[in-house]
Amino acid sequence: MEMKRVMKAWLGSLAAVLSLSGISAGSVLANDELKVRFSWKLKGEYAHFYVAQDRGLYAKNNLKVTLGEGAGSQAALGALIQGQEQLVVLPGAFALTAIQKGMPIRLVALYHPSTPMVYISHPENPVTKPSDLEGKKLAHSVGETGTTYLDSFCARNKIDCSKITKVTMAGGVRVPQFIQKQVDVVSAYQTNDLPMLEATTGKQFPQLDLVAHGLKVPGMAIVASDRDIQDRAGQIRRFLAATNEAIRISKADTRAASVAMAKAWNGSPELPVLDKQVKATMDAIPQIQNRPLGWVDAQVIREALELINAVEKPETIKPVEAFFTNSLLGN
Repeated sequence: MEMKRVMKAWLGSLAAVLSLSGISAGSVLANDELKVRFSWKLKGEYAHFYVAQDRGLYAKNNLKVTLGEGAGSQAALGALIQGQEQLVVLPGAFALTAIQKGMPIRLVALYHPSTPMVYISHPENPVTKPSDLEGKKLAHSVGETGTTYLDSFCARNKIDCSKITKVTMAGGVRVPQFIQKQVDVVSAYQTNDLPMLEATTGKQFPQLDLVAHGLKVPGMAIVASDRDIQDRAGQIRRFLAATNEAIRISKADTRAASVAMAKAWNGSPELPVLDKQVKATMDAIPQIQNRPLGWVDAQVIREALELINAVEKPETIKPVEAFFTNSLLGN
């Protein structure tokens, strides 16, 4: 009984001290749980999150983080709105479209202002500049980033889109159809598809860099619901701080990041392939002067919305400020 009384008194004193400091006893005595959902299956693009887990960066920030694979952006955002997840990692363009349609979410970090994406072609029939697309067959699937904005790409590069044959097919058969030479060109992510395709085929494919030629579509972003931005601001802020530390570590040593990813990923590709994915991911994350990693530039969002709205044609246009917040990224 005496021990109980002493312990109760000690906890009461601790709570009082913490209260004066603006810290809750629960935040110190137990890690805050945070569920994070990727929009797709595991890939090298997610390595830095596993670096943060592997090195205990989330735990140091008093967080118990659960990272989960996804089955598409739509399903991930549905779980976010229902409160099953607190954060979703997905292509920023998809999030902007969802917000424009009224979904109560916002970008809290944007790591890839431009999706690192290329068109690849066959060595004997190379496409290395925009005008080379004319007269070619291009694999296309509904909703695919690489071809959805083709008209805009053509206009920016002054080429005739009517001379490009878009061959519509299911997303899962685009690459096999390309390998079988049923089409001349297919889009590929440098952070995922391209390293795996090169390793599988043993070939180096000619590339047309879409970003370098003006197609800047927001890629890897972190999204939270408006509800959690208000109610879990502290947790999200600590998560982003730990994640940014992991990105700095990964940029400095992509091989170590690849090893951390492989440890968490059963059936991962060979380490050299994974390392190429991680390096492409890190190279595409800019460091804006005097801004934290993940900073969302309003002009980037504005230009992306012009691109997206030209395709989506929404009835009402939301102000740029409705799509993101930088308030949780710190200094």
